[in-house]
Amino acid sequence: MIESYWLGAVSAFWLGILTSISPCPLATNIAAVTYIGKQLDAPRRVVGSGIVYALGRMATYVVLGVLLVASIASASRVSDVLQSYISKLLGPVLVLVGMVLLDLISLRLPMIGSSEKWQRHATSGGIWSAGLLGLIFALSFCPVSAALFFGSLIPLSVKQGSYVVYPALYGFGTGLPVIVFGIGLGLGAGWVAHALHRLTQIERWARYATGVIFIAIGVYLTLKYIFGVL
Repeated sequence: MIESYWLGAVSAFWLGILTSISPCPLATNIAAVTYIGKQLDAPRRVVGSGIVYALGRMATYVVLGVLLVASIASASRVSDVLQSYISKLLGPVLVLVGMVLLDLISLRLPMIGSSEKWQRHATSGGIWSAGLLGLIFALSFCPVSAALFFGSLIPLSVKQGSYVVYPALYGFGTGLPVIVFGIGLGLGAGWVAHALHRLTQIERWARYATGVIFIAIGVYLTLKYIFGVL
């Protein structure tokens, strides 16, 4: 049981990392790095802004996770059904999420919380505005991030009964690159632009590898819990 929980925690963190380097979230993280880079005259403020930005993202996903997981758990009938069938449901869900990651399925979602007005307001303040920026960008779900959060993290959190820890690890993972680049900028490192370029190249391979793993695990769970083959 403990091993399963820690494996789930590592998975939640990896899902956050994968989200952070996916095209849409990566673009928002680059925007955040650009904002943070404007404070180069104060290295501590640069590092602090990166941390506050990550905390803003983390807080958003924790609130969403608590609301969703707690709401599901509080509905006794739904909770009983999920406890009985979560293993059966998780297999097909992972297959679908894997297909999204492999670009085999295309999702179209309305943009949430990404208005230019709010972004301009978030970048007009001091270091704490980085937290607001993180909150806004965290709500800007695109197909990949929505599939990873709603299709993978939430079912995983429900299965393990993790209201806070898993969403927090996921949120920290989504903001970790900005913390790293913020530290790099604060130290005057010149590799930040190169590293961002490399991330765009790594993202596809990481996403495809995760997609293949998700489909493989999903097929395994489907065969085991639905068809009883394994």
